[in-house]
Amino acid sequence: MQLRAVDAAGKADDTSPSRPPRGTGGKPPRPAAPGAGTAAAAAGTPGATDGPAPDDRPAPPGAPGTPDASGGPGAPAPGRTPRRRRPGAPTLKASAAAMGATAAAGAPGTPAPAGETMQLRTVAGAGPRPGRGTGTRSDGELTTAFPESTAGSAEDAAPPANRKERRAAKKAARKAKRTGWRRLLPTWRMVLGGFLFVCAAVIGAFFYGYHVVQIPAANTAAVKQSNVYLYADGSRLARDGKVNRENVKLSQISEEAQHAALAAEDRDFYTEAAIDPKATVRAAWNTATGKGKQSGSTITQQYVKNYYLAQEQTVTRKAKEFFISIKLDREKSKQEILEGYLNTSFFGRNSYGIQAAAQAYYGVDAKDLTAEQGAYLAALLNAPSEYDVVAHPENKAAAKARWNYVLDGMVDKGWLSKSERAGAKFPQPKQTVIAAGMSGQRGYLVKAVNDYLVGHHILDEDDLAAGGYRITTTLQKPKQDAFVKAVDDQVTDKLDKKNRKVDRYVRAGGVSIDPATGKVLAMYGGIDYTKQYYNNATRRDYQVGSTFKPFVFTSAVENGARTQGGATITPNTVYDGTDKRSVQGWSGGAYAPENEDNVSYGKISVRQATDKSVNSVYAQMAVDVGPSAVKKTAVALGLPANTPDLQPYPSIALGTATASVLDMAEAYATLANHGKHGTYTLVEKITREGSEEVKLPDTAPKQAVGRTSADTTTQVLRSVVQSGTATAAQQAGRPAAGKTGTAEEDQAAWFAGYTPDLATVVAVMGQDPDTGAHKSLYGAMGMPRINGGGPPAQIWAQFTKAALKGKPVKDFDLKLQRGAERTVDPDEETSGDPSSSSSPETTGGTGGDGGTGGNESPGGDAGGTPADGGAGNGGADAGGGDAANGGNGAQTAGAGNGGVGGGDAGNGGADAGGTGANAGAGGAGGAGGDGGAGGGDAGQGGGGLIPQLGSGRRE
Repeated sequence: MQLRAVDAAGKADDTSPSRPPRGTGGKPPRPAAPGAGTAAAAAGTPGATDGPAPDDRPAPPGAPGTPDASGGPGAPAPGRTPRRRRPGAPTLKASAAAMGATAAAGAPGTPAPAGETMQLRTVAGAGPRPGRGTGTRSDGELTTAFPESTAGSAEDAAPPANRKERRAAKKAARKAKRTGWRRLLPTWRMVLGGFLFVCAAVIGAFFYGYHVVQIPAANTAAVKQSNVYLYADGSRLARDGKVNRENVKLSQISEEAQHAALAAEDRDFYTEAAIDPKATVRAAWNTATGKGKQSGSTITQQYVKNYYLAQEQTVTRKAKEFFISIKLDREKSKQEILEGYLNTSFFGRNSYGIQAAAQAYYGVDAKDLTAEQGAYLAALLNAPSEYDVVAHPENKAAAKARWNYVLDGMVDKGWLSKSERAGAKFPQPKQTVIAAGMSGQRGYLVKAVNDYLVGHHILDEDDLAAGGYRITTTLQKPKQDAFVKAVDDQVTDKLDKKNRKVDRYVRAGGVSIDPATGKVLAMYGGIDYTKQYYNNATRRDYQVGSTFKPFVFTSAVENGARTQGGATITPNTVYDGTDKRSVQGWSGGAYAPENEDNVSYGKISVRQATDKSVNSVYAQMAVDVGPSAVKKTAVALGLPANTPDLQPYPSIALGTATASVLDMAEAYATLANHGKHGTYTLVEKITREGSEEVKLPDTAPKQAVGRTSADTTTQVLRSVVQSGTATAAQQAGRPAAGKTGTAEEDQAAWFAGYTPDLATVVAVMGQDPDTGAHKSLYGAMGMPRINGGGPPAQIWAQFTKAALKGKPVKDFDLKLQRGAERTVDPDEETSGDPSSSSSPETTGGTGGDGGTGGNESPGGDAGGTPADGGAGNGGADAGGGDAANGGNGAQTAGAGNGGVGGGDAGNGGADAGGTGANAGAGGAGGAGGDGGAGGGDAGQGGGGLIPQLGSGRRE
């Protein structure tokens, strides 16, 4: 069989280049069988040889890229680079000869009979054939077909020379098979590749997000809490701040309430992972596609949203929630996460956290919630506003259905027995109570507590602003309510602001302290914190008046002070109570204080001067003790050292200092506690977020002044209540001691008093509600004037009686200064006046008793015995009272160096005699009557003292 190359027309081309047979690897062909070369030559086949040509032999004519002599088909096309043949590669003709030698005649793979030729034809325009693109025609020719574009190019019919070309050929073959609509569908390789790419992208995104997203700090709203203020018995006093949240530990939440929350929101919380992928994807998809806000998150995810992230429903927030939840689950225990979730969830009624919700709906703490109550609160987590059956009774059926769902879940998980479930009844929540905020007394009390905490460096303002504190105060609710009622009954209810303008100025303040502990038990700050901002119990802008005088006497006893005449100051020491009497022994300038209503009392004991609140006596006593010593004692008793106008001058005795009601109550409590001072306290206990306890300062009482000094003062003050200006305090029905006081122009009236169990100070003040200016209280409540023995003492008595109701009556146990236990007539005691020094002259006459004055105050003893005719008073009348006839004076001036003539001045019964020095025998004093001035026949001499009469304005 002859191998030929044929063109499209089927004509043989004997000059076609030869190619090596398949599998020769470019090696020279084996020698042909004997006679084969001859047969080929005889047949005129070009390129036939007797054997393989050496490698260095020039290519025979007609080899690829080699022009033959005739310039036939073997020559390269113009402009085309000849294709190089590998060295030693056989030519196409040689390969054909070898193939012809081994081919079977008429059958491939068998030796061809001699004389037959196998033809190789190229058919231009022929399409691809099945299989490898080759086939055997019926005429025995081996035919290879090429596309039209490759017709006439024998070298392009060669198989791919490298791997890249082979791949391209295969791809082209596959593409040629995909025709029509199949070309639009992805192949399985494309689908698999896409799936693997997506998986790789998701995994990469997960690791990237886990690495990039960190657990952030808690958001401001989540950590914002309110401070809760409690009465001493644990009942709620007030809550400050706008966020109603009080964090508690998980142990402070009942197990029933914990299980109810899990049954409602995440029953597999303790066993599942931090996220629920199915629910998370659903929620993210629904949110992204605008199908509404979706949850379906685990409790961990909800906690992350509440505590670390904002509340917006976005895909970005969901992605952060996803990664933070995974990290959080690895860093915190399930118990910590559940605790945080219950403290940050919203339950409606402005309640954040289960503790606030328990108080808002049932008025109990979270630790006391029952299974039924816990189930209802858990039901609220799904729809806080809609499921509030009080605010929306129309939704009660839906709320109960959710409640039943929660209880059934608790049964399924074994957290509630079937019998308990069967007996469960729907727990109707209490009515909604509008937050009172700081109205009424709450604002005053909270402000006082906060000031105490900051002032004593327990907490600072930033700490309080951050919130989260549970502050148990020392205030007792029954006593607090009693104080409010006493003020309402004795003052507020008697005001007529429409018809009496002055009634608009009336203010009241009060504080009650336990003397033994220094704890503030009750405080009245004003009518309403939202209407009157100033706390009248803690403000320091009103003079304390004569309530300061006991501190002067305490200082005198404590320091063993003596009068200008050298007598030890005791309750029975006699002073000159003349109005506007200049103080002696003071080098700081003249000072002659007025007595209230300008009454002159003449010779008067310290006890009587305290009963009647005689300014001239106590001004002189302050000089005798020393104003600086008086101030020191007042500070030791409890007044702040920086109290406004607490200055070391004689006027300190008259109460020019503007201490607060609270300051005065602390000082009087020290007197009641036998001189032991315990710094007042308003706080019993402080915890933060349910467990962390804040350390409080030590308030243990310490001896501020000697017991004798304090107890002797108490005995003097008992006389004020028994027979002095504070007899209204007797209505308390308890042994009591106290002192009244009135500020200048009746701008404030005070009563400070105590029993062995309770020290209480009350003040009624005058202030313009519009300008804030201090105002006089003349005519307030329809009374000519307001003094300490009026409304303040009445409030004190009513409050004290109610506050101590049910307690046994206790009397004072006093340790007194020597001689203080007895009451001595002033005429029998040495006068504290420096002019009372004795002289061995002729004894003066003895004065007689004065008459009894009418109306308010009884007359006192008139007369007295001058010492041996010395230059002392011959006697002093304490004649009639206000608008009454004066008592009859019947003194005889002493002979010798002059005495004082007696004489009444009627209204008030004060003497107006003159002092004679080195004069002859004095005459008998005339009788005063009907307000006339009684003359005295005393001898005239130098150095006369004429007391001045004027209008007194301060007690």
